[in-house]
Amino acid sequence: MSEMEGKRVLVTGAGTGIGRGIALGFAKAGATIALHYSRSSKGADDAVAEILAGGGKAAAFKADFEKIEPLQAMAREAVSFLVGLDVVVNNAGITMNMPFEKATPEQFDGLYHVNVRAPFFLTQAVLPELEKSRGVVINISSIHAYEGYTEHSIYAGTRGAIISFTRQLAIELAPRGVRVVGLAPGAVPVENHFKAMPGVDPAQAISECGNGIPCGFAGTPADIANIAIFLASPAARYILGQTLVADGGTTSWMPFGEGFKQPMNASFGKGYVPGV
Repeated sequence: MSEMEGKRVLVTGAGTGIGRGIALGFAKAGATIALHYSRSSKGADDAVAEILAGGGKAAAFKADFEKIEPLQAMAREAVSFLVGLDVVVNNAGITMNMPFEKATPEQFDGLYHVNVRAPFFLTQAVLPELEKSRGVVINISSIHAYEGYTEHSIYAGTRGAIISFTRQLAIELAPRGVRVVGLAPGAVPVENHFKAMPGVDPAQAISECGNGIPCGFAGTPADIANIAIFLASPAARYILGQTLVADGGTTSWMPFGEGFKQPMNASFGKGYVPGV
């Protein structure tokens, strides 16, 4: 953890869930943090307040990742605040579930703009600073890139694209001193999951989720943060172009059963994906 002391880190989608956990984790490890958020500032502002109260340094920056110009402006503002950049964590992403035949071009474009196009052009925008610092790019994917799940045809495609992007970009940027790696979390229940399942008790849902994972429990944002910090550190210097799967063993078991035949009883994407 001490290897992060004084490092300058930009975390996208840091107002909630895994992104917020990653930002807090890096801050506890001694890094200065720029937290990106897209809509409500409350989560990012609360995280900034927590970091400042702990003696750290952080600020929040807003940008709509469905458009390129706000993304580029946010990158400039974040780099200015950080006075450079050592690590960018491309975590921001949106999800939705929709039967394949009902998915719309607008929904497809929305997810690919935020989940694939945004990390591409954000990394491009901050590349000069990463070259100066011989920095690290961490792209957050998901186990949806490796295993199919009902009604996730658009989302899974974006997560798979991130893994290919990580592999290719790592080879292109390695000679320039920038290390690119990926991280694919498994089940990490966060607030947005429970919003998609009204009436569900969060504690019970987390417990039941853990029952279906070989390690016996669901992951937490702090678990993912610890791995991201390792990937950003010199201890991971020999890891390049790979996407590390952190899923408690989920993708290692054979889930024989008929669950894939049933429609989902949750609705992801409400409030930020058109038509959901």
